[in-house]
Amino acid sequence: MKKYIIKRILLLIPIIAMVMIISFFITRIMPGDPIRMMLGDFASEEQVLEAKIKLGYDKSLYQQFVIWLKNVFKGDLGVSLFLHKDVKEIMISRLEPTILLAILGESIGILIGIPLGIIAAINHKTKIDQMTIGISLLGVSMPSFFLSLLLILFFGQKLMWFPIYGYQSFFDIGFSCFKYLVLPSIALGFMQSGIIARMTRSSMLEVLNEDYIRTARAKGISEFFVIFFHALKNAMIPIATIIGFSMAVLLGGTWVIESIFNINGIGALAINSIINRDYPVMQACMIFSAFIYLFINLVVDLSYVLFNPRLRVK
Repeated sequence: MKKYIIKRILLLIPIIAMVMIISFFITRIMPGDPIRMMLGDFASEEQVLEAKIKLGYDKSLYQQFVIWLKNVFKGDLGVSLFLHKDVKEIMISRLEPTILLAILGESIGILIGIPLGIIAAINHKTKIDQMTIGISLLGVSMPSFFLSLLLILFFGQKLMWFPIYGYQSFFDIGFSCFKYLVLPSIALGFMQSGIIARMTRSSMLEVLNEDYIRTARAKGISEFFVIFFHALKNAMIPIATIIGFSMAVLLGGTWVIESIFNINGIGALAINSIINRDYPVMQACMIFSAFIYLFINLVVDLSYVLFNPRLRVK
């Protein structure tokens, strides 16, 4: 098991190297001059040149990359061109709403998706199966921004149960901060539930046809134990994969949802940095998203052995 973990970690090194190279150079090939955008349209050529020299953008791309890479290994992500703050501090300040939103959204998706998938599999080729398939298709196909607008109109403006924009930190108002995340979490969770439900249904259908399930039923084991302790456990590998992938997507930044609800998370920060051509922040957001994907994938790979002991590597 230890050798397997070490091997998986070592395989991440070349991927991380490629991510850092791509995250640097892809920002440089984007159209637009960040220095001129930072100084404004009325800045003179002398002012633009002076700012480039001060920030090191007058050097060649290779020299800029080497300097940036050295600073990253020192833990220095640079200074935002527009917010004029340390990028690392900005990222840390924006993590709280994104993490909470991702956890709540994924939890809603799991709580809806897995039971729906199980119900559909148990009632295969019945009206209940067709109804659950319809609900899952609705979750997959409905754009998150459209559902967000419906939630805002009904629960925010008409019923006035929840705030429709903004976020206040847990450290400022305590658990009351969650009222700002209810509507965006539902919008995210419903979308994820459709994906999880379809994967759960297909995986459960495959497992329910196995011989050991028929044997368990023949022994008189209750249907509850057959479904949840025999079938579901062995069907969890593909389900865990899709849950891990969707969680990585949410933690990487719920860009659209954060923009609609005006939540200052990683997603909103990334969008603003792209609009403003804020190179240091753009690079930090891309690296953060990539690391989240890699970490979640590693956790998912290691979780497989919990569901299937045959996959354990000694």
